[in-house]
Amino acid sequence: MASNKRILKKEIRMICGALAGECVIAKITVPGIDPEKLNEIIYELAELQYNALSRVNFDFPQSPKAFASAAEYNKARSAYFKAAYRKLKGEFNAHVEAIVKKMNEALPQAQKDANKAALKA
Repeated sequence: MASNKRILKKEIRMICGALAGECVIAKITVPGIDPEKLNEIIYELAELQYNALSRVNFDFPQSPKAFASAAEYNKARSAYFKAAYRKLKGEFNAHVEAIVKKMNEALPQAQKDANKAALKA
């Protein structure tokens, strides 16, 4: 994921938007697909995006006065942010994987077979 908050937020929006776009395209072009399942997935993507974006902004819970030196403060602050963003990234990716599985389950079996045949060709 991104090196700063602004880019991270853009990537979250891009990923969620692309997946929602795939759902809309599938609703329009794939015969026999259940549009209600895809609508539920789109709502879940919107909720994921909202929650992920709201979790990007957070503060280090301690002040520099709690540390013996500025170097210790910076080291602890850096470790805190790395761990927090690692957790956010892991949870976001796990949720995206679950949504992609739901998207694949929404496809009718005939379309799945056609996709497999196209890959082999």
